[in-house]
Amino acid sequence: MKQQPIGIFDSGYGGLTVLKAIQAKLPQYNYLYLGDNARSPYGTRSFETVYEYTLQCVRWFFDQGCTLVILACNTASAKALRTIQKNDLPGLGPDKRVLGVIRPTTEIIGQFTQTGHVGILATVGTVISESYPIEIRKFFPALHVYQEACPMWVPLVENNEHLSPGADYFVEKHITHILSKSPAIDTLLLACTHYPLLMEKIRKFVPVSMTVLSQGEIVANSLHQYLLRHPEIDEDCSKKGDTRFYTTDSTADFDTHALTFFGKPVNSTHLDI
Repeated sequence: MKQQPIGIFDSGYGGLTVLKAIQAKLPQYNYLYLGDNARSPYGTRSFETVYEYTLQCVRWFFDQGCTLVILACNTASAKALRTIQKNDLPGLGPDKRVLGVIRPTTEIIGQFTQTGHVGILATVGTVISESYPIEIRKFFPALHVYQEACPMWVPLVENNEHLSPGADYFVEKHITHILSKSPAIDTLLLACTHYPLLMEKIRKFVPVSMTVLSQGEIVANSLHQYLLRHPEIDEDCSKKGDTRFYTTDSTADFDTHALTFFGKPVNSTHLDI
């Protein structure tokens, strides 16, 4: 069988923070990244729309020969992944896999808290889906989970305002709000792939002892373990260290933003879906 890249999907740029961590952990693999920037943000869209958009992009990855696709997007993972896995994959191919970013996080989050109280910072769509409380309950039923939607955080990052003094107001507002829900919260999860770029600001407004988790490294470690458990999938993944980038919107805008999220220059290709 011809070897193929691992597909990494996001509604926009945030998934590049996950790809960056995956590449650092698994540099030998080939990757194909697609940002559906023309239709982002996904966070405010309905379950049906997110599912439709995500499935279209997953089909595109499969058409490129990818056997394994990672939804490096919390909203797509929350609103589309389960339906795709259950209803679509059997018809698309029994050898294909689509994984998300929620399960790898929720199955270990209990290891970081001493008090049993954790906070989830996410987009409106992810919070409404209740995906994190539901999944965390499966692995750590005794944990107390508190959620906070931060609708301004993604625009701050995408408009390159995340390091500006003006960002402090919106970061402090939501940190204060979620911590007010329980004084016992000792672990915060950044449940959006944009939010790691706000880490410097977030640290200003949380206790020094607070654990703040971003998902990139967690997902990278989980993928590594998954490939070790599934050598049949690993064998199909090409290993030449090559990465290609696609966007459904302006390549110039994507390449500019990629410097912020990915940390190095990229040369993307436009894709019509």
